[in-house]
Amino acid sequence: MSRAIPLGVLDLVPVPSGSTAADALRNSLDLARQAERFGYARYWFAEHHLNPGVAGTSPAVVIALTAAATSTIRLGSGAVQLGHRTALSTVEEFGLIDALHPGRLDLGLGRSGGRPPGGAAAEPAEPSEAAAGSAGPHPVPEVVDGRAPNGLLVPPRFSFEHLLASPRIALQRRLLTLPGAEPQEYGEQIDDILALLAGTYRSPDGLQAHAVPGEGADVQVWILGSSAGPSAAAAGARGLRFAANYHVSPATVLEAVAAYRSCFKPSADLDAPHVSVSADVVVAEDDETARELATGYGLWVRSIRTAEGAIPFPAPDEARRHVWSEEDRALVRDRVDTQFVGSPGRVADQLEQLREATDADELLITTITHDHADRVRSYRLLAEEWQRRH
Repeated sequence: MSRAIPLGVLDLVPVPSGSTAADALRNSLDLARQAERFGYARYWFAEHHLNPGVAGTSPAVVIALTAAATSTIRLGSGAVQLGHRTALSTVEEFGLIDALHPGRLDLGLGRSGGRPPGGAAAEPAEPSEAAAGSAGPHPVPEVVDGRAPNGLLVPPRFSFEHLLASPRIALQRRLLTLPGAEPQEYGEQIDDILALLAGTYRSPDGLQAHAVPGEGADVQVWILGSSAGPSAAAAGARGLRFAANYHVSPATVLEAVAAYRSCFKPSADLDAPHVSVSADVVVAEDDETARELATGYGLWVRSIRTAEGAIPFPAPDEARRHVWSEEDRALVRDRVDTQFVGSPGRVADQLEQLREATDADELLITTITHDHADRVRSYRLLAEEWQRRH
């Protein structure tokens, strides 16, 4: 038995085919209430834009709605995309929610406003950035034949470059950014957010600024990232919590957490590194039922990685009608192969393996099925199995 660690929820507010964004939001509010009852520690909302199949466009707004419908579970962003926001607007939004729901908020920060969807903002690593994870006291575990030392599947690296160059992503950036505006450097923006929360902000010419509400808010700050790049370094250097994305970029999760730990410096908030790792999961009473519920996942990932934008999540019969080319299969293989699908015992075993390989302090579970009741059941079955083991 491994050490007990908390499970959290990452919700993209998925829109099933044949339903509406309003349906998706009502489903998410219901799932949050259920997750609180099941014993999940956190409930985070991702941020995506111009995607017909995901309705979580504003984490702060959805968090506020969810806070009013729940009472104890921590609520957060996975992540607020800072590429099209200011530090002040971010602190004020979360300060407003904290004023009525103090001590329950996680402010997860992502580096860009134009990264591909699928959960927390993906951050492709350059070769030089990836190499940084192999230095220092936390080397990247050696991957042999696509497996970490404990057997965790670590697939070949997927390139996001064609997504970042797509016309749809360019349009998204244009619509989210004021004409002529230049995003603030990421590290400076994080520092401004921390200073505004602490009440210590000073402009370069010495002027004070006080966010009301926001200053003094009991908000836990996280940095989200997928590689051994700027996000991992920013989180470590500031002594912040780090969330790494196995479900978005399984090829780079080991180097991401290694880089974060290598860069970590204790802070007033945290004296040791603290890591959460995400995983795509579908659980049912037996493996066959779980595989049926997950049938639409590959087609949904394909829509993201062709830069079309996430489609409404297809029902199994809809997904089976798609004629797959080898190019299609190659496009989604790393995500499909690293989705944990099966009975409660099988999936819990896989999550234990992920935890062991990354030495995660928490796991963040994202589950999408076409039917809301199946999604709720998946989270319930997993929570029951996890609690039984620990």
